[in-house]
Amino acid sequence: MVTDLTMHQVFVFTAIAVVVLVGIGDWMHARRVDRVRHLAFGKTGRASRWTMVVAPSRAIASGLATWGLLALATFNPVEVDRAPAKVASNHLLVLLDVSPSMQLKDSSNSSPTVTAIDGEKISRATRAGDVVQAVLDRLDMERTRITIVAFYTDALPIVQDTFDKEVIRNALDGLPMYTAFEAGPTNLQKGLTTAFEIARVWPADSATLLIITDGDVATPAQSVIPSSIADTIVIGLGDPVKGMNVNGHNSRQDTMGLRQLATRLGGYYHDGNRKHLPSEVVNALTMIAPRAGGDWSERDLALLATAIGCSTLALIGPLLAAFGRPIGFASARRTTVEERKEALA
Repeated sequence: MVTDLTMHQVFVFTAIAVVVLVGIGDWMHARRVDRVRHLAFGKTGRASRWTMVVAPSRAIASGLATWGLLALATFNPVEVDRAPAKVASNHLLVLLDVSPSMQLKDSSNSSPTVTAIDGEKISRATRAGDVVQAVLDRLDMERTRITIVAFYTDALPIVQDTFDKEVIRNALDGLPMYTAFEAGPTNLQKGLTTAFEIARVWPADSATLLIITDGDVATPAQSVIPSSIADTIVIGLGDPVKGMNVNGHNSRQDTMGLRQLATRLGGYYHDGNRKHLPSEVVNALTMIAPRAGGDWSERDLALLATAIGCSTLALIGPLLAAFGRPIGFASARRTTVEERKEALA
C-alpha cells in the first residue's frame, strides 16, 4: 500500500514533470515562431515585452493545476487522523441522555447522513448523534480522547478514553439504550456525578463537557465542577413548544431549565433541535484541530493551486491574441494594406 507521504511525493514529482514538459514545449514553439517572427510581429520581429513571462507562467500554472487536481481527486472527505499520542492532552466528555423520551421523533432532519423524507422528523437520540458528529469531525484526535457517559435512572460510562471516531459514531446512532437501565425518572444528577468523577483525574483545563438532553429530567443539585473542565456546552433536543406523550406524561424540551443548568455550570446553552453548534463556539473549544480554526489545510491549498493554475492557463490565450503583438504593429499593418489598395487602384 502506498503511504500518504509517498502519495504526496508522487503528486509533487508529477507536477515537476509537467512543468518540465510544458517548458520544453514552449521552448520548441518559440523556435518555430522565431522563423516567422517578421511575418508575425512586423519589422522588429519581436512580440510585446510582457510576453516574456508567458512561457514560465504557463509551465508553473500547469504544475500547480496538476498538483491541485491530483490532490483533490484523491482527497478523502472522511479525514484519516494521525497516529494518536500516547498521552492525551485533551478530553471530550459527552454526558448523553438515553431516557425513553429521547426516542420521540420531533427533531429536525437537517443532516445529509440521515435518510428521511423532506419534512419528516427524526428521534431526539438520532439528532443527538448528528449534532455530536459535527463536533467529532473537527476534533484534533492526535491528542484528544473521548468519553461517553449515558444516564437515565442511573449513569454508566459506555466509552472511555477512546480516539476511534467510529466507536463514537456507533454509540451515538440512536439505539434505545434505556433498556439497559431500570425504569423510572431520569436522573441527571447521577450522570453529572459519574462524569465529574471521571474528569477529576484529568489535567486542569483539558476537557470539554458536552451535555445532551431534552431537559425532561429532575433539577440536579449544585455540584463542584472539576478543574479539568474548561468548557461546558448544554445541547437541548426536542421541540421546545409542542410536547409528545411518553410514559403517561407530556415531554418537550425544557429550554428554561437547560439554560439555568448551563449557567450554573458556567457553560453555553444551544438548542440543537434544528441547528448544529455555531462555528465560533466549536472553534473556541480546547481540543479543536488547528486547521478548523482558520489555518490552511491541504485541501485549501489544493483548491487555491487549482484555481490559480487553471485561471492562468485559461487567460494566457486570450491575452496573447489581444495584446501579444507590438502596439504599432496593427496600425502599421493597416497602413500597408491601404497603400497596396491605392497602388492597385
